[in-house]
Amino acid sequence: MLYCVCVSASAAPAEAHDDRGKVFRLAAPAARIVSIAPHLTEIAFAAGAGSRLIAVSEYSDYPPEAKRLPRVGDGARVDIERILTLKPDLVLAWKSGNQAGDIAKLERLGIAVWVSEVSRLADIPRLLRDVAILAGASAAGERAASGFERELHGLRERYGSKAGAQEPLRVFYEIWHQPLLTVNGAHMISDAITLCGGKNVFADVPVLTPAVSFESVLAARPHMVLGGGSANGETEFRARWESMPLAALRTIPARYIAPDSIQRQSPRVIDGIRAICTHLAYADKMRKHQERAPR
Repeated sequence: MLYCVCVSASAAPAEAHDDRGKVFRLAAPAARIVSIAPHLTEIAFAAGAGSRLIAVSEYSDYPPEAKRLPRVGDGARVDIERILTLKPDLVLAWKSGNQAGDIAKLERLGIAVWVSEVSRLADIPRLLRDVAILAGASAAGERAASGFERELHGLRERYGSKAGAQEPLRVFYEIWHQPLLTVNGAHMISDAITLCGGKNVFADVPVLTPAVSFESVLAARPHMVLGGGSANGETEFRARWESMPLAALRTIPARYIAPDSIQRQSPRVIDGIRAICTHLAYADKMRKHQERAPR
């Protein structure tokens, strides 16, 4: 299915694929863009398309300029009437975070909707490049994407598993506490754990963000717990795990990762990855020290 959005007859055409396999061919770069997911707002700004955003979703709070833009709903409900009034050339949507019905309705009404889905860290520079192309900001998008790739490469070189190394640290990652939710191997956070030389203990579960029991966490034998859930920082997160109903869980080191730094699929995820790598490197150092200690 092809879309053609005419913005300016004199501007060069723009083309990009979305994550449904659809091809977008714009007669000219989009001048009026609406983002209906917070991380896509961040992607647009990072890709040099921030000046073309005319509205964003709720919780779009980064960068600070995003806070000043009009709101058009959230993942649960998009204000379609308001979007139509704004007459956008392009809407940026999140496949698993926006309602499929909202996306379909916008398309039926003639709005071009570019739908993305990040599952691997390598998807972020791809999104930066594609959004930049659609907005006529290819040079800025390339700079942002290349910078992100350099950061990833540096972290992988420093912290990634080395041939012949001992068993990777087993990690339980908490994305919410009640119910207790984690991620499987298809999630970007699991990709980050692997990059840092760790192993996600629930990587093989078929559900992307499964609910798990305390007993199953204990049975998975994690060396470390990482995450944030709804905790208000490191102190609260640690205290929660130190008061777990199962005594054996209380002895597992728990370290806080600010949710917005790792759960939003934007260039800011570098900060979250760096935090994960730092915690795992320290835990690995402590494990080696304990193994060398006389018994």
